Amino acid sequence: MRLLTTSSDTYSSASLDFSKLTASLACTQEEIREAQRLRYKVFIETFSFSKLANPDGLNVDEFDDYCDHLIVRDAETSRVVGTCRVMSPTAARRMGQYYSEQEFDLSRLDHLRMRVVEAGHVCIHPDYRSGGVIMLLLAGLAAYMQRERCDYLMGCASASLSDGGDNAAALYHAFRPENFAPAEYRVTPHQPFPVYEREAGHVPHMPPLLKGYLRSGAWVCGEPAWDPDFHSADFLLLLPLAKLDSRYARHFLKLDSPI
Repeated sequence: MRLLTTSSDTYSSASLDFSKLTASLACTQEEIREAQRLRYKVFIETFSFSKLANPDGLNVDEFDDYCDHLIVRDAETSRVVGTCRVMSPTAARRMGQYYSEQEFDLSRLDHLRMRVVEAGHVCIHPDYRSGGVIMLLLAGLAAYMQRERCDYLMGCASASLSDGGDNAAALYHAFRPENFAPAEYRVTPHQPFPVYEREAGHVPHMPPLLKGYLRSGAWVCGEPAWDPDFHSADFLLLLPLAKLDSRYARHFLKLDSPI
């Protein structure tokens, strides 16, 4: 079920040909397993989240059965090199909550619930992190929002705490006022990460996913939550489709075919 393909003049790399990448929704159980294997590789093998280790080599949780799974595949090797789990408002209602509600009080967004698509568990193969896969995943998410007739994309972007949290705090303090959501869209983390208890002067290094969200026009919805399982500080992002930066909208909303 093809969503779109990249064009080589849009996504280029010195070592990779992004014109060979395609994005689609997983439509078989085996394709979902491919996404879960990639998640395992990234979470366990790349970032050493040993708590999630298991003999099956799959990252699986109770949300998977309620979500759609967006995958990016290298057409030359048939390998899944990027994935993102997508939850529609209908799926969130069946599940009883969005995944982000495990970390944040989303009550201020209650009036948007039937208009929000949630993206989560974004994972990219280590060999494909030059930017093209993230942009293609975001394009697929924009197409999914159109299909579901939703106006907002919500998701968490994580900053590793492997340095003790200095980078996460520096990121928060480096956001410009326009990066933050209006007060009526602010959320509260259940377990806040203490961004004010770190030394000043650190130069922030922005993770690619967070950078992609901000460049697209997404808002940061307040202070980050502390995720002890993934040893990360998680920022909740909200992207109104109407606010999608025009440079990205031209690519995101001009698709080869509908979902």
